[in-house]
Amino acid sequence: MTTDPPDSHDRVTARVAAIEQARGVEIVTASIGKADSYPELPWRAGALAGALTALVVAIGDVLRPDWATSTTLLLALAAVMLVGAGVALAAIFVPAFARLFLAKLRAEIEVRQFAHAFFLEKQLFRTQRRTGILLLIARFEHRVELIADIGYDGRIAASEWGSAIPPMIPLLREGRVDDAFLAGLDAIDALLAARGFAGRSGAPNELPDATIDEAGDEA
Repeated sequence: MTTDPPDSHDRVTARVAAIEQARGVEIVTASIGKADSYPELPWRAGALAGALTALVVAIGDVLRPDWATSTTLLLALAAVMLVGAGVALAAIFVPAFARLFLAKLRAEIEVRQFAHAFFLEKQLFRTQRRTGILLLIARFEHRVELIADIGYDGRIAASEWGSAIPPMIPLLREGRVDDAFLAGLDAIDALLAARGFAGRSGAPNELPDATIDEAGDEA
């Protein structure tokens, strides 16, 4: 669950508008529940728990073979199945627990793919000067993806955009999504200012300033 104060959404919207006016760019912030359903996570969690339970039972049989009876074998089998099922259910209903079984590379790929599809779906490339920026947070994965349109080519290197992400991660892990956005926006503003981006009088506001929040499992 997020822990942002009630007015934090307004603060993010205002910060986006201020940067756009000062730097002559267009920024969209987006927050999603998760980038993929990750159906393998409950199976992975349940299989691991079942295997560990079976290992414990096997060690017990080796240490105390006199305990092994038909009844204890049935109980051991039931324990393996129940523990595996219980842990699998926990991975379904407790996002923080499920995240323990999510591979870093898998999360990175899914969030990146989602962000690029989102950029195209929302037509964030439609600005006159091709200066759209997408700052996307995936709450379940605790990951951030930043996509900048081609209007920045030659002025800001792709690697430089990544400097906006590290300040956001600790806040995101604490559930402070809007505070994470504000930290990222501050870093983007500093980068744009260092590269000489400035606003234009009377320039239209081409993309929404308010955060796009898509439903999904909370982290």
